[in-house]
Amino acid sequence: MPARFLSKRLFLSILLVAVLAAGGAAAFLAKDSKPKEGAKGAGKGPPVVPVMVVPVSEETLAVRVQAIGNVEAYATVAVKSRIDGQILNVNFQEGKEVRKGDILFRIDARPFESALKQAEAQSSRDSASRDQAASQERRYQELLDKNFVSKDAYAQFRTNAATADATLKGTQAAVENARLNLDYTVIRSPIDGYVGRALLQAGNMVKANDTVPLVVINQVKPVYVNFAIPEQRLPVVRDLLKKNPLAVEVSAPGTDKPLETGRIAFLDNAVDQTTGTIKIRAIFDNASVGLWPGQFVTVKVKLYDQENAIVIPSRALQTGPNGQFVYVVKPDMTAEVRKVVVSRSEGEQSVLAEGSVAKGEKVVVRGALRLTPGIKVTIQDAAAAT
Repeated sequence: MPARFLSKRLFLSILLVAVLAAGGAAAFLAKDSKPKEGAKGAGKGPPVVPVMVVPVSEETLAVRVQAIGNVEAYATVAVKSRIDGQILNVNFQEGKEVRKGDILFRIDARPFESALKQAEAQSSRDSASRDQAASQERRYQELLDKNFVSKDAYAQFRTNAATADATLKGTQAAVENARLNLDYTVIRSPIDGYVGRALLQAGNMVKANDTVPLVVINQVKPVYVNFAIPEQRLPVVRDLLKKNPLAVEVSAPGTDKPLETGRIAFLDNAVDQTTGTIKIRAIFDNASVGLWPGQFVTVKVKLYDQENAIVIPSRALQTGPNGQFVYVVKPDMTAEVRKVVVSRSEGEQSVLAEGSVAKGEKVVVRGALRLTPGIKVTIQDAAAAT
């Protein structure tokens, strides 16, 4: 047999052995890579979702009307001068509190002191003339009684006495006016309050009853807060006001901490037809000066207490295509969707007007984004979550 034929058969034999060996190795690897019987289905099914829950409560909560209000000074006085003159002193610190009667400004008093002295001198002269005329009138009265003078002569002296008396009263009035003008050189605060910026400083000339005030004073103890409520609430508010004063709470926007508590002092006599609201004014003692004129505040008026109100945390609420809902954890530790309708919110709590959530059920407040109806959950402790 030729050598070339033998070499070809040897090559084919070696190739066949290599193919069989590769097939056996592949079969071994495939067999080894098969999952064990006990591990079948280990990766199937959704994972258990950890959540935090809060039980639904049934409470007695106050029904309130909420609005945005504006603080207004109880009284505002634009202080002006009653005389012409030059300002000598400004005796207050801008923005500080002043008391009624405190000196605010001093105006140069020398011209008014001179006017007073002149008026007093004129009054003294007229007083002497009056006394002289009265003495003559009495003397001629005695002569008339004795028929030593005629009635016409006596009438002349009586007229002189009356004229002198009237002249004296006129000069006395001039004295009082001069003294009053002298008093006006010292400008005092007419109310308790806080002063603003001094619009005229020392050295400036001031005119009586000028258009520009010297300073503006706002009284803030007590203080007003003006706000408006929907006209639908008007009948309830009017009925409650007939029985007792309605309490009003105010807080800074974005916070729930009350700044002051007051009462309704004024209810407007007409509904604003453009807005459908009724204007209300409340008064506050403002002892801590927590309210400042011009400030915007959140106003809450307590109307009455609602008993057996179903309350849930506001953070448990979710919004879907069909409205608001919550996730409730059932006893079998699965999540269930419950549609709810919120009546109102009180701080971080929401009161449900209707729905299928009952007292004691647990609503999800954290982890709701990973939930689907029927998914298994595990309740996570609040302390562990933090």
